[in-house]
Amino acid sequence: MHTITPKNPIQRLEIGSASNPTGSMNRRQFAGLSASALAWSCLPACAQTFGSAQPVTFAAIGLGSISDIFMRACANSQKAKVTALVTGHPDTKGAKYSAMYGVPKTSIYTYETFDRILDNKSVDAVYIGLPNSMHCEYTLRAAKAGKHVLCEKPMANSGAECHQMIDACSQANVKLMIGYRVHYDPTWIQIVETIRSGKIGQIQSFHGGYFGQQPAGVWRLNKKLGGGGALVDVGIYPLNAIRHITGEEPQDFTAVISTRDRSGRFAEMEQSMEWTMKFPSGIIASCGCSYGQRGPSTLSINGETGYLVVEPAFNYEGLRWHGEIDGQQVEQSSSGKHPFQFTFEADHFADCVRNNKEPESPGEEGLKDMLAIEAIYEAAGAPIA
Repeated sequence: MHTITPKNPIQRLEIGSASNPTGSMNRRQFAGLSASALAWSCLPACAQTFGSAQPVTFAAIGLGSISDIFMRACANSQKAKVTALVTGHPDTKGAKYSAMYGVPKTSIYTYETFDRILDNKSVDAVYIGLPNSMHCEYTLRAAKAGKHVLCEKPMANSGAECHQMIDACSQANVKLMIGYRVHYDPTWIQIVETIRSGKIGQIQSFHGGYFGQQPAGVWRLNKKLGGGGALVDVGIYPLNAIRHITGEEPQDFTAVISTRDRSGRFAEMEQSMEWTMKFPSGIIASCGCSYGQRGPSTLSINGETGYLVVEPAFNYEGLRWHGEIDGQQVEQSSSGKHPFQFTFEADHFADCVRNNKEPESPGEEGLKDMLAIEAIYEAAGAPIA
């Protein structure tokens, strides 16, 4: 195990203030909050104005499972619509999704013909649901074609690639947003606002994790395609949530990795990782993730006067949280049905495109996560770059 303090700590990200805590509330008042109303009031201004404008139109790049979810989410939206497809299998996957979503056959592209999308006026933006190693390339190509970019997390395979993506989109004057879907979940908006309001007192520590199984042969276990192990795919959830809640960037890291599986499934990357982080304010956090364990997605937030536990924390639906606020036990759960998080996400990006606003999770957010991920791997003695 190594302890790493970056030579050039990431600057603090100002994303909220707890300097104005609201008054106390009892359990009944708290339970009576309308999550949807609170979500509406907390979303950035660009998510609240759309008017009668036509939907923002997307080309879905890569027609795997995550793009399938995004397309279903757009079908539930009045603000986002899929009008083009990019796939290595135009005659099978392309034909299937073309029929499902009414995409003209002339708007089905291959990876080789993708750059022709420049001339397609029915496409405003792209959704990148490709393996991690391809995020940078297709962001750059989309920006060159003048299309806005909604890219899945992790943003890229390195901080250097993230910088390239940010610069390309800035120079092309197109929006770049990273797909941190939980930023747009009404339950998570309520949780973050509760913490920032000071209702659990000054934050002291976090404990988080996301654990699951990846079968042999999937692209996520390929180092070239995935870029890293579970940290970049599922560990990034507690990492990003902690950064988002605190508004600070971690400066000190310790980390350990371990592979107990002897089948060869993890020949190119670790099976499991545990790490700690310390923030400039003194807040400490401990987290874990794995591609070879059964376990929960969870985040605990301990304050001076109260605490919150979110579990499951990062799933597509069924989020639940409980804790102690003002000496009272509280409990809340989400009633949203999958893929509602992706619909909120698509709507937010569409609003920002139409109203020329900065997304809640811009490219800089993805960059800061990637810089932290690189530092965590370095602390584990297994640098990824």
